[in-house]
Amino acid sequence: MLCHTALHRAGQVARYWAERGCPVVIHVDSSTPDAKYNQMREALADLANIRFSPRHICEWGTWGIVAATQEASEIMLRDFPGVRHVCLASGSCLPLRPVDELREYLDARPRTDFIESVTTADVGWTVGGLNAERFTLRFPFSWRTNRWLFDTYVELQRRLKVKRKLPKNLVPHLGSQWWCLTRQTLSAILESPQRKAFDAYFRRVWIPDESYFQSLARLFSANIESRSLTLSKFDYQGKPHIFYDDHLQLLRRSDCFIARKIWPHAHKLYATFLHPDAASHPRAEPNPGKIDRLFAKAVERRIAGRAGLYMQSRFPNSELANGRTAAQYSVFEGFAQLFEDFDTWLSRVSGTRVHGHIFAPERVEFAGGETVYNGSLSNSARLRDYNPRSFLTSLIWNTRGERQCFQFGPRDNQTIIPFIAGDPNAQISVISGAFSVPLFQSNLNFSEIRAEAARLQRIEAEMLTLLRAPDVKARVRVWNLAEFVENPMEPLQMIVDEISPRSLRRLTEVPRLTDLTGFGQFLQNLRNQGMKPELMGDFPAGGEMPGPGGRRQRPYLVR
Repeated sequence: MLCHTALHRAGQVARYWAERGCPVVIHVDSSTPDAKYNQMREALADLANIRFSPRHICEWGTWGIVAATQEASEIMLRDFPGVRHVCLASGSCLPLRPVDELREYLDARPRTDFIESVTTADVGWTVGGLNAERFTLRFPFSWRTNRWLFDTYVELQRRLKVKRKLPKNLVPHLGSQWWCLTRQTLSAILESPQRKAFDAYFRRVWIPDESYFQSLARLFSANIESRSLTLSKFDYQGKPHIFYDDHLQLLRRSDCFIARKIWPHAHKLYATFLHPDAASHPRAEPNPGKIDRLFAKAVERRIAGRAGLYMQSRFPNSELANGRTAAQYSVFEGFAQLFEDFDTWLSRVSGTRVHGHIFAPERVEFAGGETVYNGSLSNSARLRDYNPRSFLTSLIWNTRGERQCFQFGPRDNQTIIPFIAGDPNAQISVISGAFSVPLFQSNLNFSEIRAEAARLQRIEAEMLTLLRAPDVKARVRVWNLAEFVENPMEPLQMIVDEISPRSLRRLTEVPRLTDLTGFGQFLQNLRNQGMKPELMGDFPAGGEMPGPGGRRQRPYLVR
């Protein structure tokens, strides 16, 4: 048992093994304070089948871990001649099944070595590290404490094309550090005439604890099961998963004999699995594959997160975004200008939450005039404009289960448009040129109207260019003002059907259309003043509104 921290837990597990007839040899990292080491020795002094091996510095990725394992194994083989299988564990390992079950399992396989051992060409689990090069280059420096020297020396060897010579008959293999070897195989490795050559070679291999016994077992074992009896899972960064109290049923389901790595404060796990009367489950082959699906989901959740939820670990890296927003929503441009009380009507017929201009320059126009909305979102324009993207994603996330709709226009903060255009959850409906209707109804001087109309038209034209780009993922529908006024019932029905697909009922009413009498002459006046209206469509300069031409217009009710 290799220990370096939480020695009280390691001692608890060692006592569990020893009291059930399994001798234990404990190695404690020499960097661990002597006071804690001596305290552990005193606590286990009453057990005659526990030994302590000479202490080494066991820094990750270095030879010290292998040296500690070698000396502890030699003590085990020397002091306990009745031992047939030797299992390597850590101080954070925890037995999951009664000792008798493990003993029976190994008794049925007296000549089998359980050690994960695969060639470097077949390894797919090394994460962000060296694979074959760990055997062909030298690694005299610690990766953790001398990172610059480590990287510099590796790069120098690559440039000089350094390649180490392998010991005779040795084929490098990799695998989990936690093995269970027979006395014959382990003693053959430790007593090999080539051991000095093997040790000298692996002393400069990177992470030798994952390759020393895994490679040499191939030379001396007659029957290898390339798997570990210890359950150990790693995340996408190569770091071990830590098991907590709420993993109790998950660990039971694995049917493995030992699990690593257990949180030292997981009192429920230690109390359950180390209980003297721990219930025995039906004999089953260790099968960590039963829980692989859950770990795969955990890795996916860790990497991609949930759609529309920007965790600290993923933000602002857009490459890791799993969906820009959490749910579908609708954006309307020009509708509130063309129809009276459009938000009230839409909320009634579709059953959705309809906001005003939430990106208006003065304030956020939440539905119902709220000043603070779900998730403590403020209606402050200053807070919203600090990060419009996060404001929108927070609004959609905080209101999951209820579709959100809001108005937009050329007067609003335009920085959000590229984000919305690239969002598959967005449904964008635009009546181009509708920004001119409030100007038509205003009492401003015409020179001010012309300047404002030109400004808003330029902004809306840029927005439409973005929405018509080939890489847009939002569902975009654009009507110019003239064609929409000609037949408003059909597009309104289409919009409502998409927002509420389950209702599938024909509209019997539409909101009251703003009075546009004289609007065509208004556009002509803009032309006469030097401004060219381009987004409104073809409005006649006379008093007549655009008509359906020679076809009969579909009937609809206007209240």
